[in-house]
Amino acid sequence: METNMMNAGELLTVTDLTKHYPLRGGFFSRPTGWVRAVNSVSFSVMRGESLGLVGESGCGKSTLARLVVRLLTPTGGSIRFAGCEIADLDRRAMRPLRKEMQIIFQDPYASLDPRMRVAASITEPLLNKKQVSRGERRALAADLLATVGLSAGDLDRFPHEFSGGQRQRIGIARALCVRPQLVVADEPVSALDVSIQAQILNLMKDLQQRFGLAYLFISHDISVVTHFCSRIAVMYAGRLVEIAAAKGFQGRCRHPYTRALVDAVPRPDPRVALPPIALEGEPPDPTDLPAGCPYHPRCPFAFRPCPHRRPPLIEASAGHRVACWLNGGRGMHRGAP
Repeated sequence: METNMMNAGELLTVTDLTKHYPLRGGFFSRPTGWVRAVNSVSFSVMRGESLGLVGESGCGKSTLARLVVRLLTPTGGSIRFAGCEIADLDRRAMRPLRKEMQIIFQDPYASLDPRMRVAASITEPLLNKKQVSRGERRALAADLLATVGLSAGDLDRFPHEFSGGQRQRIGIARALCVRPQLVVADEPVSALDVSIQAQILNLMKDLQQRFGLAYLFISHDISVVTHFCSRIAVMYAGRLVEIAAAKGFQGRCRHPYTRALVDAVPRPDPRVALPPIALEGEPPDPTDLPAGCPYHPRCPFAFRPCPHRRPPLIEASAGHRVACWLNGGRGMHRGAP
């Protein structure tokens, strides 16, 4: 009975999701290698929750975002959305599901067509609905602008007439146009000033409560994700290395990579000494990933099994999973060797 209740609450379930791109060369452009962008990733998003996905640039976050909403076709694995397997669906079969999942892109300056007025941009997802008249679309656009803090007087303006924060609000309004169940937000505030970031995050929270949205919120900033999300997943070299509740996350995280990300967050009090763990080196080349744990070449705690065996993502405690061989595969505690 408990399992059935839990499954009833799952909106998105990703299992062993993989995306590899071929490297081609030579006269016949035959594959000479592979870019392993996403490697056997598994997670779930519950209805109405916010799952944060955090990691350094190049770790596969944006590729994963596009896989989830099927802007990219996966190499392997499963994507179940609202109980429907969508990993193998073609464009025509995906069309009815597009209204249930929307994406907010990172760059508010590039995500809007500069030739389209705001009203047309916001209601573009409705073009497949022939029964919606032009007047109805315009009325809906005005209502959505009001929802995100803009006015109906902005309907006939072009994107270049708005600030970055206002453009991101327009992007959010467009995502809400078809009343989706899931919104994938790919670095939605990273291109904005800090003061504007807070406004956009508060707006997204308010809209979540109003419309019951679920978010897959992607960011390289672990402090933003900790503030915004209910759970956090940490990604490294195309794999998830830790998943845990956001509450108390900075004190309970166990993976050395996660610990390094947390310790790299600036402290507002200059009298507080920085932690000793530092994130050094560069992420591995996705065309030549190391054997074993992909983090071991940078890890100050790497030991005998790390270069040879890849640790599985296992349950460390209730609702907390970690992929690390330290302490018998249970990950690290603060200060643990």
